[in-house]
Amino acid sequence: MMTEADKKIVDRVKECLMPILGDYGLELVDIEFRSSGKRWLLRIFIDKEGGVLLSDCEKISRELSSILDVEDFIDHPYTLEVSSPGITRPLKTMDDFKRSIGRVCRVITSEPVSGKREIKGVILSAKEEEIQVKGKIDIFTIPLCAIKKANLDFEI
Repeated sequence: MMTEADKKIVDRVKECLMPILGDYGLELVDIEFRSSGKRWLLRIFIDKEGGVLLSDCEKISRELSSILDVEDFIDHPYTLEVSSPGITRPLKTMDDFKRSIGRVCRVITSEPVSGKREIKGVILSAKEEEIQVKGKIDIFTIPLCAIKKANLDFEI
């Protein structure tokens, strides 16, 4: 669980990062900041239309690292990683779901939806704080607030 201090660090990192990403036409997918033994891990997930290249990750890592060195607001020793979200990209916001309409996802809910807590299927729509997912047989309407975790997936 992230503390309030850690959330502030993530917010500051995001402030530093957004202008850099904009310069390269990249989008922020997620920021993780967590303890990993004696060091902390600051992991940035980025994406763009057509996918992220290693050179994109290198550029963002180099520029963000320089800014973080100057700003010096992270008290812990940490390792910075910049990477692609991969093919099982997490879906966290309504925009993530809208961008993924027509693709297969796996959704875990905090409460049963039509008797299920895990739903796998094709995203049909994403609007008004709910998504519709077509499983093998049924169509599920899932409130965004009931989604505990969601990722893109391969097959139904």
